[in-house]
Amino acid sequence: MKAYWVVRARISDPDEYGIYRELAGPVVAAFNGVFLSRGGPQEEVEGSGYQRTVIVEFNSYDEATSCYYSKDYQKALEHTKNSSERLFSIVEGV
Repeated sequence: MKAYWVVRARISDPDEYGIYRELAGPVVAAFNGVFLSRGGPQEEVEGSGYQRTVIVEFNSYDEATSCYYSKDYQKALEHTKNSSERLFSIVEGV
């Protein structure tokens, strides 16, 4: 069964967050993740405050969680701590 990362983000330092994006992309690909949405235009119709939404599809829940907890992804995450506020969920899908 597929699994997804669903991330809502408010970016405060685009340059630092850009480093995260550069590091995270190859890690996601190594775990067979595919970006379905990567922060394009959006309309917040219930609630507000997060200007960026990212959705990544994985082949399984195990791949999605393994990617998130991998050493390389955790290294990339260091660049989000002072550059963004995020809501991040890993969900099983269909």
